[in-house]
Amino acid sequence: MEIREQILCRGHANVISCHPTTFEVTCEEELTLQGDCIIGVAADKGAADLSDAFCDLLADDSATLRTYLSAGGISCEIRSYGSSRMTFDHLTDLVWRRSDFVCGRTIGIRSDFVARTLPRELIRVLSGGAEMEVILIAEQPE
Repeated sequence: MEIREQILCRGHANVISCHPTTFEVTCEEELTLQGDCIIGVAADKGAADLSDAFCDLLADDSATLRTYLSAGGISCEIRSYGSSRMTFDHLTDLVWRRSDFVCGRTIGIRSDFVARTLPRELIRVLSGGAEMEVILIAEQPE
């Protein structure tokens, strides 16, 4: 079984994408250089806006999450995992983590990409303000 979500956001001049353990998309419009994990701003959804069906599927220890980032003709696929500890209650943020840490912003754990390992071509177009499509596919084994 799988359920998809789409998020639209854009890059920002201060996207530097050098955080070693996470990456993030936010509904916030502005970004300072301290937000070194943030790759997309002005997102049309935060964690709390995801559908109940999507959240229910991903809030399971056997769930996987495939994330597709696309901007400026460049795409990247990220694989991470769900958790029964996920609450999806943050109003503005979505965070993918390398660790197993979970909070209301967490959408994926044990992610195979973090900010500093994302393709540099993608980060270059995002730092130029490109529009980005984020496709989320939550899956559970049958």
